Amino acid sequence: MVATLAGRAGFRLSRLFTVLAVFVCVAATASASLPFDTVFKGKAKFDQLVSQADQWKSLPLGERTAAIGRALVGTPYKGYTLEIHDHVEAPSVNFLGLDCWTFFEVALGFSRMLEEPREKWTPETLLKYIELDRYRGGDCDGGYLSRLHYLEEWLHDNSRRGLVSDLTRSLGGVRAPHSAVEMTVNWRSYRYLRNNPSLRAGIRSMERRVTDLGMYHIPKKRVAAIESKLRSGDIIGITTHDGKLIGTSHVGLAYRDSDGVLRFMHASAPRNHGKVVLDSRLSDYLNRFKSNAGILVARPVK
Repeated sequence: MVATLAGRAGFRLSRLFTVLAVFVCVAATASASLPFDTVFKGKAKFDQLVSQADQWKSLPLGERTAAIGRALVGTPYKGYTLEIHDHVEAPSVNFLGLDCWTFFEVALGFSRMLEEPREKWTPETLLKYIELDRYRGGDCDGGYLSRLHYLEEWLHDNSRRGLVSDLTRSLGGVRAPHSAVEMTVNWRSYRYLRNNPSLRAGIRSMERRVTDLGMYHIPKKRVAAIESKLRSGDIIGITTHDGKLIGTSHVGLAYRDSDGVLRFMHASAPRNHGKVVLDSRLSDYLNRFKSNAGILVARPVK
């Protein structure tokens, strides 16, 4: 009996060393940098934008962001461009395809980059500003949970750090019944969650924190009345009915055209336009879809 117990203990110790070795290997991988061509795609488009940047750099931050967004109109829509690796999380940019989130953050990050001296208008500098915007506290630690996955938490975090001003309540926003559960329910849609089952508990904890933050939105029936108070470059989050609850589902930029019309500029999914478009008047866009509930508004300030 003693020999048997000793054999089992040896087996358990062997398994422990194996688990530790795997953990060390994964940690070493997570601390390593991903290849540049993994984290940055579309250098030719980036260079094209840089060549036009002199006409934008003197504009106020919001107008500059809108002008850069306008230059991105026509870029193909591509979903899940942030899912760049099975395990390692890193700031990334893909000018070859944008989704609604990466469209606004690339326009905003590029706009912030132009505050730098010209010699720093580089992919590396843009990635620095993407990290500032995309990750909790502005710091990517190589882990998936450091990313701001929900627009409502992004607004809370970026507003807390003074990067944007949350105008939602001052423009007539009301508290919305809200629960963040999408990633837990649809975890199979996310590359990192499929390949790292241990992350799911952390995602659920994050979703509980996001739910506890609460959410305000401006109901769509009130948006036409406040369009005159919106500016080009304001970040417009679209809220959507989800049964008896309301969540965020889409995002883009406000753009005031030469006729003074406040329009919605966004990366539109394949079932609609399949590319970045300068769409109709914002209130008309909201009324086009029955599921749309209203908007959040964030104004970039630095």
